[in-house]
Amino acid sequence: MTNTLHRFGKPDTLRDDYIVFAMAAKGINDDGAAAKVQTFFRTALKYDPINMGNAVINPLYRPEKNLTFLKLYFSGRHEKVAPETFIAEVAALGTAAVVFGNRGAMGGFLKELQDLDLGLSVNVSALVDDVREVCGEIHLTPHSVEYSLPFAGDLERLPERDILSLTTMCGHGMIAANFARKMVDGVREGRFGHDQACQYMAKFCVCGVFNTTRAMRILEAAGSGT
Repeated sequence: MTNTLHRFGKPDTLRDDYIVFAMAAKGINDDGAAAKVQTFFRTALKYDPINMGNAVINPLYRPEKNLTFLKLYFSGRHEKVAPETFIAEVAALGTAAVVFGNRGAMGGFLKELQDLDLGLSVNVSALVDDVREVCGEIHLTPHSVEYSLPFAGDLERLPERDILSLTTMCGHGMIAANFARKMVDGVREGRFGHDQACQYMAKFCVCGVFNTTRAMRILEAAGSGT
């Protein structure tokens, strides 16, 4: 089970959102798991991932430590660390996650993982029909399929659809609805750009599964009123 199943949106708004996880079970296949996870991430870099994260370390997008006014003035803000820096930090067992923006990249990555045979459990979170088609193309048989049920109850109390589409990209609920609204309003008012707003939100998703490409599209649609 993964909290990334709860991403909100119509199917056609989720066709640039593919998350691939790698996990080891403590005491079963965790021997040398940190090195295997590093290989997992380095392999993913060949396919131009949007985001990467590990449950026990900082994600690719992260707040800066010891950020001062002088540092901000002279060198600017760094929204994320270099991928190799992120990978080098992996030293403990955790859930490794990589986000891709197109089906081809996800399929190529899965095919290479199949050939590497790292001995880790691999989970894909995306539209189930897309995953089935890709698995058929690379001759991979899924072990199981899990679905997310729709919302139930007093739906009028939920945030607007575009806000839900943004906040549910952090399955742990670390992106607040009011913060997402602030980002939408800031872009609409020209106080900051789409990229900046997406990167700000990505920093709050500590698992590194926030899709900045999809967020960009959602912000553009929200700004135009579509």
